[in-house]
Amino acid sequence: MAGSLACVGIGMTLGAHISPLARSYIEQADIVFSGVSNGIVELWLREMHNDVRSLQIYYSEGKSRHITYREMVEAILTEVRQGKKVVGAFYGHPGVFAHAPHKSIELAQAEGFEAVMVPGISAEDCLIADLGIDPGQFGCQQFETSQFMFYQRRFDPSCYLILWQIGLAGDKTMTRFSTGKAHRQLLIELLAETYPLNHQVILYEAAVLPIDKVRKQKLKLSELADAEIFMHTTLVIPPSEKMQPNQLLLEKLAKLEAKHHLAESVIA
Repeated sequence: MAGSLACVGIGMTLGAHISPLARSYIEQADIVFSGVSNGIVELWLREMHNDVRSLQIYYSEGKSRHITYREMVEAILTEVRQGKKVVGAFYGHPGVFAHAPHKSIELAQAEGFEAVMVPGISAEDCLIADLGIDPGQFGCQQFETSQFMFYQRRFDPSCYLILWQIGLAGDKTMTRFSTGKAHRQLLIELLAETYPLNHQVILYEAAVLPIDKVRKQKLKLSELADAEIFMHTTLVIPPSEKMQPNQLLLEKLAKLEAKHHLAESVIA
């Protein structure tokens, strides 16, 4: 099949994070679909290609994002089916919190077209660097905020908890661009079942433009409802408890090691 699709990540910060491979796909495409919402970033894409089409036109207040995503996928696949080399350029990593790239690749491959995903520097990567977090130190769990609220998720307060898209906390309609203080208060009440209300949390936002400042605002959990929150704001909750040793397993390991050393001494 002549048509092809590549969904590429351009990273978070304009011009600083794009990989040579992602840039190459963009420059060699017949059509580039832009999944970015910042006009300056889209102008930058247009410097690499003369046919950049924004996917933002499918969003509107009160319109279900399920419909929006289907329309995005159909717009992309329509061009692939016509034999075009199509690229979808998305913020960060195109496979992270992005429905359209996954679905477009899935359908393109099912129809026999070549379709690939090119990773990029994600918001998670920037968060780890900007906040100085090592996921290997205490562990790290991540959830989309509304999903975290809607389902009984098991999480460990001795590791980092990262909640993405808290600006949409509690939205079941899939039609809003934000929810408000009352919805965040419900999130606070849920978290307060595990964390003290005076536990320090962090509001994080990565830098999109080189002139942007990284947001890493520290506040108490109880203050979250009144904080300034945007769709791209992320809530980071540091550990509130120490890790508890698994004594039973440690005793089993000690016995195992003792047997191992005994066997080695016999052989020696």
